[in-house]
Amino acid sequence: MLVPQPLTPRAFEPYGTVLAGPSSGAGRPINGGNAERFDLVDDLQLGADGGRPMLALFRAQARHFPHAVTEMERHALGSQTFVPLGERRFVIVVAPAGEAPVEPGMLQAFITDGHQGVVLAPGTWHHALLAVGAGDFVVIERAAAAVDCDVCWLREPARVVIA
Repeated sequence: MLVPQPLTPRAFEPYGTVLAGPSSGAGRPINGGNAERFDLVDDLQLGADGGRPMLALFRAQARHFPHAVTEMERHALGSQTFVPLGERRFVIVVAPAGEAPVEPGMLQAFITDGHQGVVLAPGTWHHALLAVGAGDFVVIERAAAAVDCDVCWLREPARVVIA
Protein backbone atom coordinates (compact mmCIF):
# COMPACT_ATOMS: atom_id res chain seq x y z
CA MET A 1 0.00 0.00 0.00
CA LEU A 2 1.30 3.45 -0.93
CA VAL A 3 0.29 6.42 1.20
CA PRO A 4 1.45 9.59 -0.58
CA GLN A 5 3.71 11.84 1.44
CA PRO A 6 3.55 15.63 1.07
CA LEU A 7 5.46 16.80 -1.99
CA THR A 8 8.66 18.60 -0.96
CA PRO A 9 11.65 19.58 -3.11
CA ARG A 10 14.04 17.49 -1.02
CA ALA A 11 11.95 14.30 -1.05
CA PHE A 12 11.21 14.60 -4.78
CA GLU A 13 14.78 15.48 -5.83
CA PRO A 14 15.70 11.95 -7.07
CA TYR A 15 12.78 12.11 -9.53
CA GLY A 16 12.75 15.72 -10.70
CA THR A 17 11.90 19.23 -9.59
CA VAL A 18 8.99 20.63 -7.60
CA LEU A 19 7.48 23.78 -9.08
CA ALA A 20 6.04 26.25 -6.60
CA GLY A 21 6.01 29.97 -6.02
CA PRO A 22 8.74 30.98 -3.59
CA SER A 23 7.59 31.47 -0.02
CA SER A 24 10.05 34.28 0.54
CA GLY A 25 12.64 36.32 -1.27
CA ALA A 26 12.35 38.70 -4.12
CA GLY A 27 12.28 37.81 -7.77
CA ARG A 28 13.68 39.92 -10.55
CA PRO A 29 11.56 43.03 -11.24
CA ILE A 30 10.09 43.11 -14.76
CA ASN A 31 7.45 45.05 -16.68
CA GLY A 32 8.43 48.39 -15.20
CA GLY A 33 8.30 46.98 -11.66
CA ASN A 34 4.71 45.73 -11.97
CA ALA A 35 5.72 42.09 -11.73
CA GLU A 36 8.44 39.84 -10.38
CA ARG A 37 10.02 37.03 -12.37
CA PHE A 38 11.15 33.80 -10.71
CA ASP A 39 13.12 31.47 -12.98
CA LEU A 40 12.24 27.96 -11.81
CA VAL A 41 13.99 25.56 -14.23
CA ASP A 42 16.63 26.73 -16.68
CA ASP A 43 16.66 23.62 -18.92
CA LEU A 44 13.72 21.26 -19.39
CA GLN A 45 15.91 18.85 -21.41
CA LEU A 46 13.56 18.50 -24.37
CA GLY A 47 15.98 18.73 -27.32
CA ALA A 48 17.43 15.18 -27.42
CA ASP A 49 17.31 13.46 -30.83
CA GLY A 50 15.66 16.41 -32.57
CA GLY A 51 12.99 16.93 -29.92
CA ARG A 52 11.27 20.26 -29.39
CA PRO A 53 9.18 21.67 -26.54
CA MET A 54 5.44 21.12 -26.77
CA LEU A 55 2.81 22.78 -24.57
CA ALA A 56 -0.43 20.88 -24.04
CA LEU A 57 -3.54 21.08 -21.87
CA PHE A 58 -4.66 17.90 -20.09
CA ARG A 59 -8.25 17.97 -18.83
CA ALA A 60 -8.12 15.36 -16.08
CA GLN A 61 -11.01 13.54 -14.51
CA ALA A 62 -10.89 12.88 -10.79
CA ARG A 63 -9.45 9.50 -9.89
CA HIS A 64 -10.96 7.28 -7.25
CA PHE A 65 -8.83 6.23 -4.30
CA PRO A 66 -7.67 3.72 -3.32
CA HIS A 67 -6.21 3.49 -6.83
CA ALA A 68 -4.52 0.38 -8.23
CA VAL A 69 -1.21 1.14 -9.93
CA THR A 70 -0.68 -1.55 -12.56
CA GLU A 71 1.66 0.19 -15.00
CA MET A 72 4.33 2.84 -15.11
CA GLU A 73 5.75 4.87 -17.98
CA ARG A 74 8.89 6.86 -18.69
CA HIS A 75 10.14 9.35 -21.24
CA ALA A 76 13.83 8.54 -21.69
CA LEU A 77 14.65 11.48 -24.00
CA GLY A 78 13.01 14.38 -22.19
CA SER A 79 11.36 15.70 -19.09
CA GLN A 80 7.62 16.00 -18.56
CA THR A 81 6.11 18.91 -16.63
CA PHE A 82 2.68 19.07 -14.96
CA VAL A 83 1.34 22.41 -13.69
CA PRO A 84 -2.23 22.65 -12.36
CA LEU A 85 -4.40 25.53 -13.56
CA GLY A 86 -6.04 26.79 -10.40
CA GLU A 87 -5.94 24.91 -7.14
CA ARG A 88 -5.71 21.24 -8.12
CA ARG A 89 -4.23 18.52 -5.96
CA PHE A 90 -2.76 15.49 -7.64
CA VAL A 91 -0.82 12.40 -6.68
CA ILE A 92 2.42 11.51 -8.42
CA VAL A 93 3.69 7.94 -8.23
CA VAL A 94 7.33 7.57 -9.27
CA ALA A 95 10.21 5.09 -9.38
CA PRO A 96 13.89 5.69 -10.11
CA ALA A 97 15.12 5.95 -13.69
CA GLY A 98 16.53 2.71 -15.02
CA GLU A 99 15.59 -0.32 -17.02
CA ALA A 100 12.34 -2.23 -16.63
CA PRO A 101 10.91 -3.99 -14.78
CA VAL A 102 9.69 -1.64 -12.09
CA GLU A 103 8.91 -3.50 -8.87
CA PRO A 104 6.22 -2.32 -6.41
CA GLY A 105 8.86 -1.85 -3.68
CA MET A 106 10.57 0.79 -5.84
CA LEU A 107 7.52 3.08 -5.91
CA GLN A 108 7.19 6.37 -4.04
CA ALA A 109 4.00 8.44 -3.93
CA PHE A 110 3.63 12.17 -3.32
CA ILE A 111 0.61 14.44 -3.05
CA THR A 112 0.69 18.10 -3.99
CA ASP A 113 -0.80 20.92 -1.95
CA GLY A 114 -2.89 22.05 -4.92
CA HIS A 115 -0.53 24.83 -5.98
CA GLN A 116 2.56 22.78 -6.85
CA GLY A 117 3.64 21.37 -10.16
CA VAL A 118 6.42 18.94 -11.02
CA VAL A 119 9.08 18.43 -13.66
CA LEU A 120 9.83 14.72 -14.03
CA ALA A 121 13.48 14.15 -14.92
CA PRO A 122 14.15 12.27 -18.16
CA GLY A 123 13.88 8.52 -17.59
CA THR A 124 11.93 8.73 -14.32
CA TRP A 125 9.26 6.06 -14.17
CA HIS A 126 5.84 7.51 -13.28
CA HIS A 127 2.18 6.70 -13.29
CA ALA A 128 -0.19 8.69 -15.46
CA LEU A 129 -1.70 11.84 -13.95
CA LEU A 130 -3.72 11.05 -10.80
CA ALA A 131 -5.90 14.11 -10.23
CA VAL A 132 -7.64 14.18 -6.85
CA GLY A 133 -10.29 16.49 -8.30
CA ALA A 134 -11.17 17.09 -11.94
CA GLY A 135 -9.47 19.98 -13.67
CA ASP A 136 -6.98 21.31 -16.17
CA PHE A 137 -3.21 20.91 -16.18
CA VAL A 138 -0.61 22.51 -18.42
CA VAL A 139 1.84 19.87 -19.64
CA ILE A 140 5.20 20.61 -21.23
CA GLU A 141 6.89 17.67 -22.88
CA ARG A 142 9.13 16.65 -25.74
CA ALA A 143 7.64 16.37 -29.20
CA ALA A 144 9.38 14.56 -32.08
CA ALA A 145 8.64 12.25 -35.00
CA ALA A 146 9.14 9.17 -32.80
CA VAL A 147 7.11 8.81 -29.60
CA ASP A 148 9.26 8.76 -26.44
CA CYS A 149 7.18 6.67 -24.04
CA ASP A 150 8.10 3.29 -22.58
CA VAL A 151 5.47 1.39 -20.59
CA CYS A 152 6.14 -1.23 -17.94
CA TRP A 153 3.48 -3.41 -16.31
CA LEU A 154 3.96 -4.17 -12.62
CA ARG A 155 4.09 -7.84 -11.66
CA GLU A 156 1.58 -7.10 -8.92
CA PRO A 157 -0.53 -3.97 -8.45
CA ALA A 158 0.28 -1.38 -5.80
CA ARG A 159 -2.58 0.45 -4.07
CA VAL A 160 -2.42 4.20 -3.55
CA VAL A 161 -4.46 5.31 -0.56
CA ILE A 162 -4.95 8.94 0.42
CA ALA A 163 -4.83 9.24 4.20
